[in-house]
Amino acid sequence: MSRILMAGLVLCGLLAGCTKKSSETAAAKEVNLSIWGNYLSPELQAQFEKETGIKINISNYSSNEELLAKVQMGSSGIDVAVPSDYMVEVMSKMNLLEPLKTEQIPNRSLIADQFLKQNFDPDNKFSLPYIWTTAGIAVNRDLYQGPIKSWKDLLDNPQLKGKFALLDDVRETLGASLKMHGYSVNSTKPEEINKAKQSLLKTKKSLKMFASDTIDILNNKEVAAAQTYSSDALQAAEKSPGKIEYILPEEGGTFAIDNLVIIKGAKHSEAAHKLINFLLSEQAEINRVKTILGGPVLKNTRAALPKELQNNKALFPDDGTLKKLERIQDQGDNNKLFEDAWTEVKTH
Repeated sequence: MSRILMAGLVLCGLLAGCTKKSSETAAAKEVNLSIWGNYLSPELQAQFEKETGIKINISNYSSNEELLAKVQMGSSGIDVAVPSDYMVEVMSKMNLLEPLKTEQIPNRSLIADQFLKQNFDPDNKFSLPYIWTTAGIAVNRDLYQGPIKSWKDLLDNPQLKGKFALLDDVRETLGASLKMHGYSVNSTKPEEINKAKQSLLKTKKSLKMFASDTIDILNNKEVAAAQTYSSDALQAAEKSPGKIEYILPEEGGTFAIDNLVIIKGAKHSEAAHKLINFLLSEQAEINRVKTILGGPVLKNTRAALPKELQNNKALFPDDGTLKKLERIQDQGDNNKLFEDAWTEVKTH
């Protein structure tokens, strides 16, 4: 082989190696985050990108089931996601999550014990808590002054015909109807789920829309009332002072812990761990609670918040209210009962 040819092959090899290395370096400078809408402030995103040089590519979903469908497709490209408690269990059973490398997440030590070792991930092998919320009813008092104390006041109220929204979420919305009838949101009795479904079919005739991002529709007066998450209701209330009221119905509602996970086969694993560790820093959580108005999961956050937030009963419900709230649980094969009922509600 001639020296010229040999040199050319060596040069090609070096160039190929450099090209591969540069592309890997470029890939390491980004992380793909799939998260609920309004769940990461622009300030936090900018701070992480400035501190690490890693760009966050954000996509949103409106329900846990939508996230699951994206991941099941196998080509989502998602590195980090924020599923609710029961969906962590579903995804881990389906082998869709990577075990976390806890040595790369030192801020894990800052998490309050009450949010760790939950039944959906007893060893926190796949997940760490990000935020907690409740689900209830928000009302724009400029548009509706009537009483709202129960789910019936939303789901079966002639005065709200064409003026209210429900979450586009199978378990939350069927759960509200189950609660209205005095049942558990986790009921797997076909007759109870059918009763909840029939009520929603009736409700749908008066419904304006299904919507999981409710801040704008409340502030823009597209609806007078909406089933919503506490964080969205509180953000809407902050934008329209004195106008938006958040109510946890007397029958109770749901309580959810949303969690940070890494999707199986994530291409940016190191960046994903850096993002999770950053989001679990005290500074990031204080920013998160102030901007997203979701419940904190770190030990020392509440004491560091402004007094008006520390004393906000929607952000920190009292013990009596909390006792009426349920966490949605994975029902295994019985999930089909909810899915079939929901399909009928959405298509009829």
